[in-house]
Amino acid sequence: MKNYRVLAITDRSDLPETELFIRLKNIGVDIEVACNPTGRYHPRLEKSGIIFYPLFLKTRFSPAGMREIREILDRKMYDIIYCFNNHATSNLILSRAGRTAKVVTYRGTVGNINFFSPASWTTHLNPRVNRIICVSRAVRDHLNAMQWMGIKFSSGRAVAIYKGHDLAWYQDAPTDLSEFGISKTDFVVCFAGRDRPHKGAHVIVESARFLPKDLPVHFILMGKISENRKLIRQISESPLRHRIHLPGFRNDAPAVIAAGDVFVMPSTKREGLSRAVIEAMCYGIPPIVTDVGGLPELVTDKESGLVIPPGDPRALARAIVDLYENPETRNRLGKNARIRIDRHFNINTTVEQTRKVFEDLMAEKNHPI
Repeated sequence: MKNYRVLAITDRSDLPETELFIRLKNIGVDIEVACNPTGRYHPRLEKSGIIFYPLFLKTRFSPAGMREIREILDRKMYDIIYCFNNHATSNLILSRAGRTAKVVTYRGTVGNINFFSPASWTTHLNPRVNRIICVSRAVRDHLNAMQWMGIKFSSGRAVAIYKGHDLAWYQDAPTDLSEFGISKTDFVVCFAGRDRPHKGAHVIVESARFLPKDLPVHFILMGKISENRKLIRQISESPLRHRIHLPGFRNDAPAVIAAGDVFVMPSTKREGLSRAVIEAMCYGIPPIVTDVGGLPELVTDKESGLVIPPGDPRALARAIVDLYENPETRNRLGKNARIRIDRHFNINTTVEQTRKVFEDLMAEKNHPI
């Protein structure tokens, strides 16, 4: 395979993304990165020796950002441009820069793309996009099923590559939960997610109504949902309101999760592949997830966690009680969860599959659409 040069355009890279860049470089891929240098893991990228360009993209249409992208692409020729978010893709497409390069985009969510949306045509639907790397099969299959008036995705344009992790990244000591008034004999159910209705935090709160009154359970719901007035009002009306904690955004969220007994992600729709669930599994915390998007790809029901129907607080309550009453099952699921991440969601597999996408693209003579 002829040598090729890749430019990745992103924002503040998380750890799996940063490690993807570093490990691609380590296996011989000539990759450079344009990114926001204020990211938590940017020092890791700098230390690796990868050439990077500071880039700040605040909107999908940023004249300053487009100018910076053009300046980067004027310095040297790239064979592949990998855009990790909509801001990166739109600004690249609208700047009309790097016209000879193959374009790859990343998609981490099911839905919210359609043929009637002008914004979609400046990102994944744009004819310049050669490949869409999807975080799960559910995301890929949703894209492949889209069609309108004879317009549809060409075969092979969307591919599924799991966002890989490494168990060695997750070594934080469990947080002391006494700050929440939680004792070591209490049963702790954790959640971490964005303040979006489809994440299902309201389902967790509602499930408390169906739990036995003598169950020594506490809920820790992390994220900016602590600012959601509707959710706060719902909690105030709950019989367990004094045992539902909203600590807000926590930098130590994985350590808090590691201190819990169960992690729940009761998404109602649009779930790609939850990073919070993966982090819980890496710490051996058994997850309860809904049969939505990529979650059932991540969690094998009754083997590495429990999978329940979406929008069903009674089912969630039953699952919580089941894991409370069966510590042996809980331990088995937690151990299997770690094994599943290590075997099926490993960063090294992600690196190899991404490299193959690049090499397949370089072997193509014509645009696949």
